[in-house]
Amino acid sequence: MPRNTPTNEPIDERIEDVDVSAEMQGSFLEYAYSVIYSRALPDARDGLKPVQRRILYQMADMGLRPDNGHVKSARVVGEVMGKLHPHGDSAIYDALVRLAQPFAMRVALVDGHGNFGSLDDGPAASRYTEARLAAPALALTENLDEDVVDFIPNYDGQFMQPAVLPAAYPNLLVNGASGIAVGMATNMAPHNLIEVVAGALHLLENPEATTEELMEFIPGPDFPSGGIVMGLDGVKDAYESGRGAFKVRSKVSIEPLGPRRTGIIVTELPYQVGPERVIDKIKDAVNSKKLQGISDVTDLTDRKNGMRLVIGIKTGFDATAVLEQLYRLTPLEDSFSINNVALVDGQPRTLGLKDLLSVYLKHRLEVVTRRSTYRVARRKERLHLVEGLLLAILDIDEVIQVIRSSDDSETARGRLQQVFELSELQAEYILELRLRRLTKFSRIELESERDKLIAEIAALEELLGSPVLLRQQVARELDAAADTFGTPRRTLLMNAKPAAPRSAKAAAAADLQIADAPTQIVLSATGRAVRLELADGQTIAPPARRSKHDAVLTTLETTTRAEVGAVTNRGRVLRFSPVDLPSVPPASVQLAAGVPLRDYLGITDKKERVLALIRFDDETPLALGTREGVVKRIVPTSIPVRPDVEIIGMKPSDEVVGAAPAPDASDVVFVTSDAQLLHYSSAMVRPQGAPAGGMAGVKLAPGATVIAFNVVPIGSDAIVATVSGADAFIDGIDAGRAKVSDFSEFPSKGRATGGVRAHAFLKGESRLTVAWVGENPRAIGTDGSARVLPEGGSRRDASGTALDAVIGFIGSAIA
Repeated sequence: MPRNTPTNEPIDERIEDVDVSAEMQGSFLEYAYSVIYSRALPDARDGLKPVQRRILYQMADMGLRPDNGHVKSARVVGEVMGKLHPHGDSAIYDALVRLAQPFAMRVALVDGHGNFGSLDDGPAASRYTEARLAAPALALTENLDEDVVDFIPNYDGQFMQPAVLPAAYPNLLVNGASGIAVGMATNMAPHNLIEVVAGALHLLENPEATTEELMEFIPGPDFPSGGIVMGLDGVKDAYESGRGAFKVRSKVSIEPLGPRRTGIIVTELPYQVGPERVIDKIKDAVNSKKLQGISDVTDLTDRKNGMRLVIGIKTGFDATAVLEQLYRLTPLEDSFSINNVALVDGQPRTLGLKDLLSVYLKHRLEVVTRRSTYRVARRKERLHLVEGLLLAILDIDEVIQVIRSSDDSETARGRLQQVFELSELQAEYILELRLRRLTKFSRIELESERDKLIAEIAALEELLGSPVLLRQQVARELDAAADTFGTPRRTLLMNAKPAAPRSAKAAAAADLQIADAPTQIVLSATGRAVRLELADGQTIAPPARRSKHDAVLTTLETTTRAEVGAVTNRGRVLRFSPVDLPSVPPASVQLAAGVPLRDYLGITDKKERVLALIRFDDETPLALGTREGVVKRIVPTSIPVRPDVEIIGMKPSDEVVGAAPAPDASDVVFVTSDAQLLHYSSAMVRPQGAPAGGMAGVKLAPGATVIAFNVVPIGSDAIVATVSGADAFIDGIDAGRAKVSDFSEFPSKGRATGGVRAHAFLKGESRLTVAWVGENPRAIGTDGSARVLPEGGSRRDASGTALDAVIGFIGSAIA
């Protein structure tokens, strides 16, 4: 009937009175629950939001594995939107892009091809980019076909999707998460996969472990962009309660840009901070007169060399002081707030570090249990069929006769069950069997398969029946994930205070000269460095008790803003300023609070280590001894003014084993692996220039090398400490024997001679593993823990005393 046609028939109407406030309240609660549960918050088990989980599952279902080709991102978005995700394509593509961005994800889950954006620019449209799963994503989606997780219907009930992914590693901690729901939000920092797995394994073995114990394995966040975390108090708060805040500082260096020009080189920025944002803030601060001393800013960032932002400093301005202002006024130092909100059993909860690991481990134990149960069931089904087939093969002629004499397949199945006592499944399987399988070889294969199935079923049932074996299986799989996908830490953790905030007026009036106060750098034998601010006449107080890393390799008195040099075993000197080293009070020196100096200097070679610190205005010659017995002295004032310079020419197979100031009134000392000690006057080694390769220092026996090189002032009460071992010993495990003798026991000999015996080897011993010559010896293990040396006064050729624990390093006690 037309709409406007008049009619006398009554119109059925249903009008209900509704309380608007109640309707709004109910509708808003439904909306809030939907946003919290279905959109904004990640699940604590696999660390994924629903849209991320659906993307990874659908890509796995499409076969977009790392060994297959890329497909258009638009195709992935369409499949996800059409089958699983009830929202728009832009939300799906945004989530896909983030999963592929290496600067956003600590372990990227999607391998993107094309323009997936940067910190300053958005990605290209989905029709222009391509994607496939990255290898780590396979570890999140593996075994989905083995009933490891529950599947739930999609938005219209036509397809099924996993409620959670199996997650072979703790993805929530590794990649972090961020999201804004209704009345709550989450912001979780990414972490290092290797460290997270180590913490999870410790908690798996020690369920009562405390947060402090877990922080031994997971010391702090590890951002994909690197940077430096300043101050760990906020990190500890976040790990304890789930909420905390800390500062992230850019990784910078002050380098000469020309003969009379200095610049600040930025190589790493805080998480989610782009170079264009930094440049804009610098320009605003300079234009508003809040920041002085900046001549220009150049962005040299590219895909080949990575992040490189060059900030030019005007002549007459102190680069260190300008850098402090940059930290205060620009995102070169940015804050990061942790709010660990995630879904646990469908409810949002704020979780600490232990809670996050516990929820994941519970999930992973359930996954392994369900997978093992599924595999037992499938193997039992297969074993049932194999056993029936073996019964048939034993009397195949009668089987054929029964089948041929039957009127139809139903009758044949029933007669087979009756004659051979088979089940319905076994009889049906025999009826469908091809005749070529009925050979002698097939029988051997079936018997082997039966035995294999029985063994696998027994192993799986043993696993399911033992909580210990179940935890061991989870631990093995976590270890495998860490070995496969783990990468070294990128973010440096420093327990130092960030730049204090200031008002704009105070910042503009700030003096750009940092007080050049006296300071002392202390370098431990394990490579940790701290800075001591010494007032006039103030001395260092030794700690009341021994602590980790308290064996001193070297100390250097300098000033806060001075340039000093770090001598490495590669024969290099690296210039740096100690201004950013952690500062500790001289009243109670704790070297464990120091930062690894190789990380502070940006040394990437794992085999390169710092041996000594020097002042470039020092006229006292520096002595170096190499592994192949070469000795050299060089005056620091003659070292070329470059950030990185070689000060000794060495063979590729050689390396420096020790370096120390060596005035003429001192002895240089070599200790070799075959227990020979040689010392003679430093005056016998004339100083040389940087390119020189030194001169013969000690005569080595075939196969022997120098393991220690020290400098001893003439007339000092030095001692000689040696630790013996054998080639068959395992370094770091077999303790060996140690001996402490007076240095005066060893006669002086000429340069380039063989020295005298410093340790007598017992049966099975063949080499020295550690040696040291100096005053106030202090021994530590490879982990920095304190070790005890035997009493001194032994003969120089004695065999020593057996050790209870491994000694990794020997240095001086804190003076």
